[in-house]
Amino acid sequence: MSSPSSHDDLTAVRMRTLLLRAPLAVAFVVNDSFAVVSEHFSHLFGHGDDADLTGKSIRQVLTNDTAFASLREKAHAAALAGRPFDEEVECARRDGSRFWARLQVTPLHWEAPEGEAMWVVEDVTAARAQRLQPTWTAKHDSLTELVNRREFERRLSEHVGSRRGEPVSVLAVDVDNFSEVVKGMGAEVGDHFLYGLGQLLQAKVRASDLVARLEEDHFAVLLPDCDSHYAEIVAEKVRSAVAGYRLHWGLHRARVKASIGVVQVQPTLDTPEGVIGAATMACAEAKAAGGDSVRVFVSTGAFDQLAG
Repeated sequence: MSSPSSHDDLTAVRMRTLLLRAPLAVAFVVNDSFAVVSEHFSHLFGHGDDADLTGKSIRQVLTNDTAFASLREKAHAAALAGRPFDEEVECARRDGSRFWARLQVTPLHWEAPEGEAMWVVEDVTAARAQRLQPTWTAKHDSLTELVNRREFERRLSEHVGSRRGEPVSVLAVDVDNFSEVVKGMGAEVGDHFLYGLGQLLQAKVRASDLVARLEEDHFAVLLPDCDSHYAEIVAEKVRSAVAGYRLHWGLHRARVKASIGVVQVQPTLDTPEGVIGAATMACAEAKAAGGDSVRVFVSTGAFDQLAG
């Protein structure tokens, strides 16, 4: 049996190895100075192995004193509120060049929010520049960064009435009881949940598929070259993934389930609105059955007319 001291030594070795080898820009901050930094963190800010940021003030990675004071104030307020600081911040490298970073700051111990904190940094310069393009903002949802309803309908219209013969399906994904998350934890937590859910949906489908946020907690997925049978399999995989998803946001914990409707594009549904309407109706059936389930659209004359 290993002794407590040997266990502590092993833990320290693991931590050093993680900070050295993992491609993650992470640092631990004490009294506004970097106590420990990962190799990737130092390199991101233009520091080499011989001159890392350990022991340096966090001011060195920020553009000016105003940005430094603002970050301290916002991160402190967030920690006291029991949530991480998570914003895009303009940062400075060692050579004076700048880049935009997504900075997440969380206390090491939530019961001591003013103590040591962990920083996680991601370079989002390219993504930010893309989001600022008028063409991008016109096609995407600003919260989740998924395509919006207008762009989804445009892409779907390329398949409605197509004579190419390949099957195309659509999923309508509706989060069950999402209003309870917002009511219990606030709109900010709800926004982070929706962003994370959008990332989850993208991870569970193919690169050729298209995930959209239609409105509020309603999402849709366009599945080219996919009939209703395989779309139902995808839908079940998505349903299971949503049920297993957990939002950990500071002291907040949230989980939800989802109802999913499946429809295959067919001649009787001759508009994008009709296809989405049919998927939404199937989704409503899943929700009426108690939620956390999948339903496939069944074509009937009356149903098609309502969907269209």
